[in-house]
Amino acid sequence: MRCATLPMYAEPELRPAIERWWTGVAGHLRDHGVADVPDALTWSEDRYRPWRSPDLLFSQTCGHPLVHTVGSSVQVVATPHYEAPGCEGPKYRSFVLVREDTEERSIGELRGKRLAVNGRDSWSGYRVWRRILSRGVDVEEMFGDVVITGSHRESVRQVREGGADVCAVDCVSHALLGARSPDELAGTLILGRSPLQPALPFITGAETAEGELTRIREGLFAALADPRLAQARAALLLTGASVLTEATYRQAFGA
Repeated sequence: MRCATLPMYAEPELRPAIERWWTGVAGHLRDHGVADVPDALTWSEDRYRPWRSPDLLFSQTCGHPLVHTVGSSVQVVATPHYEAPGCEGPKYRSFVLVREDTEERSIGELRGKRLAVNGRDSWSGYRVWRRILSRGVDVEEMFGDVVITGSHRESVRQVREGGADVCAVDCVSHALLGARSPDELAGTLILGRSPLQPALPFITGAETAEGELTRIREGLFAALADPRLAQARAALLLTGASVLTEATYRQAFGA
């Protein structure tokens, strides 16, 4: 049996909706002739391992790893659309969050402050600062300290509770947190926004044949249109998808 993972936006309280969504997707993939579709998702502490596996059938990754780390191991299936402030079709952006009581009211005033990031391989939490800061300003030089938190949710907590002064959080994570745990955003405000970038793509393994890739796409789009999956999609803020080329991702995340 092949491997399917959906590790992005997979906070514990969202996993039941993610699993319901996958059950529906899996059924549509089978209906469209895709073989060896697993009934259940694989939940791996190392999300890179499934992305590099020759048995990968379906997953979701971030644009930066796609271009810089796992691109030779995967192919883009489609890019989801999310019903979240800051998203436009298959594109998303990051929000710069600070505490409401901060004295700084512009990004330029944050020099020397403590930055929380989910990980250095994350576009929306770390690499995006290259597009937020003025040209030529290095993120490590801009901020007095950079603390790695492991997740956007933890970055927000660090800012809210004073362990850090600022973080960048992708707008989908922000919307999901606001919908499920609005108290976790209390006391924070959006100080700025990044430019739009292609959102986190659904992927399959590099060894997936062209004909099967087409069937996977057809199954995915059928699931996105299935009214029986409306509740699961709504919980995940999913509204549709577009097929973006890998060249689009290389152009957006290549720098």
